[in-house]
Amino acid sequence: MTKYTEDFLRQVDIHGLLPQQEPFVMIGTLTCFNEVRTVTETTITADNIFVDNGRFSASGLIENVAQTCAVRIGFVNKFILGNGIQIGVIGAVRKLVINGLPAVGQTITTTVDIVSEVFGMTLAKATVTCGDEELLETEIKISVREG
Repeated sequence: MTKYTEDFLRQVDIHGLLPQQEPFVMIGTLTCFNEVRTVTETTITADNIFVDNGRFSASGLIENVAQTCAVRIGFVNKFILGNGIQIGVIGAVRKLVINGLPAVGQTITTTVDIVSEVFGMTLAKATVTCGDEELLETEIKISVREG
């Protein structure tokens, strides 16, 4: 697989990789992509639909993780396979630990590491951090609908 530079990845329009559209896009910028790891950065804005009392909700964090998985799938389809966007569905969220919720104006970094991919199912471990603080850790299973 080709190595993509962070400069190149930061220029990629994530809207072209996701089935979601505004106002339901919960990630900002793709910063890392390789065979096993995908990393995104997102600055929390006051107008985000998952912001409540100045904080990004737990549901927003989980959606952010799912969309980081979706960006990975979209990147593979667009830049490696030359295919269109596929729809993914969360199959399971396990071992979810939420240690904190980011405030409006803070930037979170979401890291998704692929554990396995079999028959359209992807199992990944994910973390969301804000600076040095780990906000979320989980395992997520995503099913990708073919066609």
